[in-house]
Amino acid sequence: QVQWTESGGGLVQAGGSLRLSCDVSRSSFSRDAMAWFRQVPGKTHELVAAINWSEGLTKYADSVKGRFTIDRENVKKTVYLQMDSLRSGGTARYFCNPVLWGYPFRALNTWGQGTLVTVSS
Repeated sequence: QVQWTESGGGLVQAGGSLRLSCDVSRSSFSRDAMAWFRQVPGKTHELVAAINWSEGLTKYADSVKGRFTIDRENVKKTVYLQMDSLRSGGTARYFCNPVLWGYPFRALNTWGQGTLVTVSS
């Protein structure tokens, strides 16, 4: 059972920004890190960024380094993904999921509905 909610997706022009949120306040699942993944039709989920709760260590996919920022608010139990300089062709559905900190940052639970990010040229 998915116990978190992704939000913040929408339509944005290339070069624009969006901020995604992942609310895990209802989750009783024990995890030491959360990650954002994305999926395009016909492909598997791809790790975008991960953050561990205690120290705020971060991990980014090479394709988003310097453009995306992952952050968390421990009190609100929310993880954010600030996406800047979005690229044309970057349309994907974004999901959050708990992960174990460390390669390969594999998702630990079933996927939720995600939030759709559509980037127009």
